[in-house]
This record gives sequence, structure tokens and C-alpha cells, in this order.
Amino acid sequence: MKNYHVDEKGYYGEFGGAFVPEELRENIDQLTERYVGILESPKFKKEFADLLKFYAGRPSPLYFAPRLSEKYGARIYLKREELNHTGSHKINNAIGQILLAREMGCTHIIAETGAGQHGVATATVCAMLGLRCTIYMGAVDVERQALNVARMKMLGATVEAVTSGGATLKDAVDEALAYWVSHPEAYYLLGSAVGPHPFPDIVARLQSVISAEIREQLAEQEGREKPDYVIACIGGGSNAVGAFYHFLEDEEVRLVQVEAAGRGIDGTEHAASLTCGTLGVLHGSRSMILFDEKGEVREPYSISAGLDYPGIGPLHAYLAQTGRSTVLTATDRQALEAALELAQLEGIIPAIESAHALAALPQIDFRPEDVVVVNVSGRGDKDMPTYVRELNL
Repeated sequence: MKNYHVDEKGYYGEFGGAFVPEELRENIDQLTERYVGILESPKFKKEFADLLKFYAGRPSPLYFAPRLSEKYGARIYLKREELNHTGSHKINNAIGQILLAREMGCTHIIAETGAGQHGVATATVCAMLGLRCTIYMGAVDVERQALNVARMKMLGATVEAVTSGGATLKDAVDEALAYWVSHPEAYYLLGSAVGPHPFPDIVARLQSVISAEIREQLAEQEGREKPDYVIACIGGGSNAVGAFYHFLEDEEVRLVQVEAAGRGIDGTEHAASLTCGTLGVLHGSRSMILFDEKGEVREPYSISAGLDYPGIGPLHAYLAQTGRSTVLTATDRQALEAALELAQLEGIIPAIESAHALAALPQIDFRPEDVVVVNVSGRGDKDMPTYVRELNL
């Protein structure tokens, strides 16, 4: 049986590693040495489980979607991560990493954010635990996700608008890493399954609660723990890794990763790094990256602020390379249509990121007996201005 978990050197096949400046080596080495012991300790496990249940509101429901199922000819379930406190799956990782940071003696948490969901989750947990919080966010995303910026500020976080580069998620990560280089006493709370080892594994472990719950909930509702398909959108990969984690070795479960095709993968206005990228290093990790003709990291594009990242987590690259996952793409228009469809068929308004996963449904030829789980990673409140504009509401 193939192993899909990180090896002792921090790699998934040829993907991963820790390519960091010397100034961060001590921090990374200390985190690598300590994270497994802390995450596996009875003290951490109890506090993490209690906060997920009593603060975040887990378990999130697994909802059988009857009208969506009728339309696509399968038994379609929605994992309702948008019902968590703060409105997305991001709270799972934020709680866990902030507990980890506190155990390591850090009192200043820094983080990047794209759509603002990770920033809001981080600011929320920092407020609850009384820790200083600084969020780096691209200036473009600050403008298009103004509601989440206001939420972060209300929660007591400092929001740094990043104007360098394309002023989106990649640039926010750049600035957060630069701050960490000069302030190694802080803790960098990476929100996605990217970055230098051990961050992809930390995020995977903390988000794995999603797939653990799916197994239990399917056993109750379908009399079986394993679905035929698990579908999730991917930017960096945090919600997908959570939805896939406890099915990685179950080869009969088809894992479907859906990338943001933006205005189409035939051009350059997309964020489809698995479909169109090449091997390279970005933000301390070797993975599939979008480069321009000069060999520079290309500015990605997506209508979704949470998916316009020019790389992908190393595990996701490995899943695609080995054939363990299927990679699909969804354009802006396909995602918008999927969001509208879910709203009008099931009464659920998803985040524009999650709508990319839903856009996979018409691309797959299901059998009537197939059990399909789509991870609805976030709710659409933050995207209403986009929906109003693009759908002429």
C-alpha cells in the first residue's frame, strides 16, 4: 500500500521540504522537533477537542441534499463546514495551531489571509485566548473582502494591507514570512497546507477532523464509512486535505480536487497550478507552481480571493502525480452558476471558493448508487457583493 503521509525528511514523494532562510532555521527545527509530541499529548487533545465542540460548534453536519441528488443522479451529501464558528473550516486549524504556539511560549501570532476566513478565525481564537494578532492581507483582497477586514479589526487584530506584487494571497504570505524572519519570537500561523515542513503536516492533522466526522456520519446515515467520491476545492489545500485525510489509504474512495480556472486555462488568468504548473519552490516548499515565460512566479487570478494562489500544497501535488486524485477545474462562471444552483435547490449560499467544488458535479458521470461528499468549506456572506455584481441580483 502506498504511503500518502509525510516522510521523516518532510517530503511527499518529490514534493515538500523546508527551503527557508538561515534566520528561520532554528524556528523551523524547533517546531519540527516538538509539534508531533504536542499534538499527540493528552493535554492538547483534550483542550483541542473541547474547543472544537463547545467553541467552534463541531461536529459540522453532513447533510443529504435531496434536490441536488435528484439532479445529478447520485446520493450527494454536503459537509457543512460553513456552519462552524466564523463561517468556515479555518477555525479548526486556527484553534489547534494557536494552542501549539502557546505551548511553545509564543504570545504574538502572525498570519496571512486571502478571502479573510483564515484571518477571521485566527483573530477570533487570539481574542479568546488573549494573544496579540497581526494579519497580512493583499490590498486587492482587503478591498474585495471588506466585511472580513472589519471583523478582524473588531476582534482586536492589526490588519496589514500588502501592496507589493499583485497585492493578493501570495504577496500576503511573502510579507508574513518576511516579518517572521526579522521577528522569530512570533509564531507564524499558516492557514493552508503549504509552506515549509512541518506546516503542511500540521494543517493536515488539525483539519483531519473533517474526514474523521464524515466517516462517522456516513456510517450513521448510509451504513458505510466510505463514500465513492470526496470533492473539494483547492487553493493551497487546507479544506481538501481535511476532507481527504482519513480516506487517503482507501483507494476505492475517489478524491477530486477542483482548481480555480478563472477566465480559462488556455490563457494566464487562472490559478490552476496542478493543471498548468511546473515543479518549483515557493514559500519554502517544492511543489507545482505557476511561472511566467521569464521563470518568475506568475500572478494568479481567480474571482475567489481564497483560491488565487500560484502554488499548491505538496500533498496535493503528490496525490495528483500518483493518480490518487482526479484534478478538475472550474471557471469563474462555472463557480458562480454552481453557487446559484445550490442556493436555489438547497437553500444554502456557499463561499465562492466552495462553489468551485460544487462546479465539479456536472463534470462527473455518477451512478445512482454513488455516495458523494462535497466539502462546503465556507459560507457566502463575505461574497455577497461579488454575487450581486456578477449574478445581477
